[in-house]
Amino acid sequence: MKYREILFLLVLLTISINTIPSQQYYPDGTVPEENKEPETSNMPQWAKDLRRWEIITFGTFPFTMFFATFGVDMYRYSKTGFEDRRYAPWPAKSAGAIAMNKREVEVTIAIAAGVSIALGIIDMIVVQVKRAKERKKAEAIPVGTVEITTEPYLEEISDTSEGVYEEEIREEESELIDDTENLP
Repeated sequence: MKYREILFLLVLLTISINTIPSQQYYPDGTVPEENKEPETSNMPQWAKDLRRWEIITFGTFPFTMFFATFGVDMYRYSKTGFEDRRYAPWPAKSAGAIAMNKREVEVTIAIAAGVSIALGIIDMIVVQVKRAKERKKAEAIPVGTVEITTEPYLEEISDTSEGVYEEEIREEESELIDDTENLP
């Protein structure tokens, strides 16, 4: 029981220490240069799309590898007629499980990589189709049509700005307060 308590305290301490840097507060509202996201407004769209494809492809690989390994294990298990537990997939593997041979490992990696690449390409196609629909919708709007845009509430501006609008917000708030005091 003592071992579990020590492990629990160690995990709790590790989690609490790791969350401290993420709770930095900057009174002037600025964010240090190393914490800012990279500027992507001057990047061409194809580079942004390629980066998104890369993120999705490599991000899905661990999951596709897990499912591909499970699938290959199920295939091996089914070849034995579901009787030899040494070939059972991961959750049901016995102590003397037979490892995959080199060819099966290569097939598993190829399946996982192929599915990951396919998911990245499918995402790219979906994004391109959505972008084309939005472009057609924007082009279909007649010239001279009034476009109405809404502005965020004052609280949202003060939360998201970097101190640029703070004086204007204070002035507007003080004017609102002054106006309410003059009411009969």
